[in-house]
Amino acid sequence: MNTIKFKIAGLCICLLTISGIAQKKKSAAPAAASYTIEGNITGLEDGTAVKLIPGATHSSEPAVAESKIKDGKFTLTGKLKEPRFFYVAFGNNKGFIPVLVENSKIKLSAEGTVSEGEDKKINFKNEVVSGSKSHDYYKKETAFRKELEKDYQEYHKGTEKVSEAYGKARVAGNKKAMDSIGNTPEWKSFEAKEKAFFDKVASSSKNLISKHKDTWWGPFFMMIQYSYFTPDQKPEFEQFSEAAKKSYYGQLVDKEVNPKSLIGTSVSNFALNDKGGKPLSVKEIVAGKKYILIDFWASWCGPCRKEIPNLKTAYSEYSGKGFEILSISIDSDQKAWLKALGQENMQWPNLYDDDKVSKAFNVKAIPATYLVDSKGVIISDNLRGAALEEKLKELFKS
Repeated sequence: MNTIKFKIAGLCICLLTISGIAQKKKSAAPAAASYTIEGNITGLEDGTAVKLIPGATHSSEPAVAESKIKDGKFTLTGKLKEPRFFYVAFGNNKGFIPVLVENSKIKLSAEGTVSEGEDKKINFKNEVVSGSKSHDYYKKETAFRKELEKDYQEYHKGTEKVSEAYGKARVAGNKKAMDSIGNTPEWKSFEAKEKAFFDKVASSSKNLISKHKDTWWGPFFMMIQYSYFTPDQKPEFEQFSEAAKKSYYGQLVDKEVNPKSLIGTSVSNFALNDKGGKPLSVKEIVAGKKYILIDFWASWCGPCRKEIPNLKTAYSEYSGKGFEILSISIDSDQKAWLKALGQENMQWPNLYDDDKVSKAFNVKAIPATYLVDSKGVIISDNLRGAALEEKLKELFKS
């Protein structure tokens, strides 16, 4: 009888325990359906604008949330389908703090200082982001970048003079001087170290992306590790799971590595400002020309700058035969563009993009080139170096 009582008592305790667990499950807090970013920033005036701007998209994006600083504090709110990378921008985009946002309560603190220069840039130190597990993971997985920054500084030490000399020769289009400098032990040593550095960068990037091929992290890391894509990156995208490809960042990468071809389409007339602020239309520029190469570039784009000597060679050889080049800068900083123009000394028309023309051409990666015939039809694209030379030889062989 006592045994039966103990069994019944044990069963009751078991049922109560299960019931308690069930109650706990029922009362567990649901996942947050929105995000809140509570900021605490010192050193900035009341009324300073704060915007949440999408990052890792390879294009300019409008803010998705806005606020203003009051007593050093601000709040940004919104909803996300999946974690996204943003920049918290301050004072009309004068300073930025990156945050990987998820639907949670996030706290951001930092010490800000406004520079005394004309641009009034805002610099931050002691930035702390808490409350976002995605941000914590992002910081952990990209910690290797600090080591790469040290490596970059290290291999540039002692190369200032030879780099400056080579840069001047490149700007002048002096291939003889470039070849002469390129054959020196100093330059060869620099090139070897530079190659080793970029091999390390490429390896680190590929390992990071492959490690996350089954989730949205994979395509996200592609977007932040590569400022532009080439056909070499297509296999990296193809390795992703279907879920990764269908994620927000997966769809962005897909559009860039599998761009829609514009060959066979006509270029509409457009007008942009030259370095003097004078508007020039493409119709004016191409008048009387047989072929025009529309070249999208930027001052900060290394591959674009390296391609300029090849463009100078093509221009020198074929401009007298009806060939023209139109370079369009997508720089967000017009001063940087003007400085680069002075350094590169390009003798063909150079215009400053208004963000509409590059979008019309669906430019997602630079350098991006489109060869247009006299009728305004795009007949080829992505021509660089030897490929451009071969195409022009073919077109002007008669």
